[in-house]
Amino acid sequence: MTQPTPRPTVSRVYLARLKGTAVFDPLGDQVGRVHDVVVIMRLRGAPRAVGLVVEVSGKRRVFLPLTRVTSIDAGAVITTGLLNIRRFEQRATETLVVGQLLDRQVTFRDGSGGGTVQDVAMEQQRNRDWHITKVFVRRAGRGGLMGRRGEGVVVDIDEINGLAGTPEQQGVTSLLATLEDLKAADLADVLHELPTARRLEVASGLPDERLADVLEELGEDDRVEIVSSLDLERAGAVLDAMEPDDAADLFRELPAEKAAELLARMEPEEAKDVRRLLVYEPYTAGGLMTTEPLVLSPEVTVATALAHARRQDVTPALSAMLFVVRPPLETPTGRFLGVVHLQRALREPPHELIGGILDKDVEQLLPEDDIGKATRLLATYNLTALPVVDADRRLLGAVSVDDVLDNLLPDNWRGADEEVTDEAMTRTAHG
Repeated sequence: MTQPTPRPTVSRVYLARLKGTAVFDPLGDQVGRVHDVVVIMRLRGAPRAVGLVVEVSGKRRVFLPLTRVTSIDAGAVITTGLLNIRRFEQRATETLVVGQLLDRQVTFRDGSGGGTVQDVAMEQQRNRDWHITKVFVRRAGRGGLMGRRGEGVVVDIDEINGLAGTPEQQGVTSLLATLEDLKAADLADVLHELPTARRLEVASGLPDERLADVLEELGEDDRVEIVSSLDLERAGAVLDAMEPDDAADLFRELPAEKAAELLARMEPEEAKDVRRLLVYEPYTAGGLMTTEPLVLSPEVTVATALAHARRQDVTPALSAMLFVVRPPLETPTGRFLGVVHLQRALREPPHELIGGILDKDVEQLLPEDDIGKATRLLATYNLTALPVVDADRRLLGAVSVDDVLDNLLPDNWRGADEEVTDEAMTRTAHG
């Protein structure tokens, strides 16, 4: 199938018009059509659009986070990869634009009357979040009736009241709204300090990907408590959204029976990565590594490599290094060839092939190497990540500096005032 030509994302997208738009994967294959748009209302600031509800084959509706969308306009939506095929279930904190916002009655803050919502527009901000900024409102006709004779006007989101619904509806999300803009690590700190019942209440209201990010930052006791409180379907969806190495760490902390139940609820591909990691001891390169570093073939251009490095779902530590291999590109890959450092790529012409700028001498880890060796190599060579290869030089994954730090800090570091303790130093020396 002919791949649609990527076009620059338009600055403003009207969401009612987006319904029915075809959704394509990076290879140009159509995977579904937009059914609705999911937004989160906030007490302060504009509502934030977080994802699309996409109707795939069999009229199944699934959730596509906007962080996985590379281009969006009235003609096509292009994604970064495959859709999660788990059926979409709306959370209490979420509002559907087409299903719930259109035809909602609102009033103008200047006292000029009211009208019905006909469409809303979202715009991408500098931090790449999408905010609802404009509302197309059909003013009331004569006698206060809504009709075709009413004037249609486009107004800023802060010029109307009533878009978020009733005060009772807002009360459900009031606490979550105050936490909306926190980084995952900071939200993890907040959850850690909350009473148990409140912690579980907040966690249950977070979107799957947001909760996954927070669980990656929480200590052992807190995340086991949260995951154990979720129903199996929800827990499986959250674990799917976690980095495989973090999910594997969590599985090691769960009772064996619970872990087996949750593995069965995960998407097969995600569960396969976790099972691979569970084979290794916790404080080895195999136990620490992520199975999803940035992996490319040597025939890729510098421009394409830099585009991959800009992916929002990749940590800064991993995005600083591109791992180059022979096909297949999924771990375990074909033969590992070397790495391209981001700084080197930035200095090369966009059309240059990355196979010509490889660092072939980068130090490598075997999966059984301990955390001490990984730490020493990262520090000695000032690297942010190291490749993990098997005896046949196939790339299995990568250990990043943040993976090492997470495991060197004491288990209670989030609630402790002391600096890194003897426990961390012992782990460094002995793995």
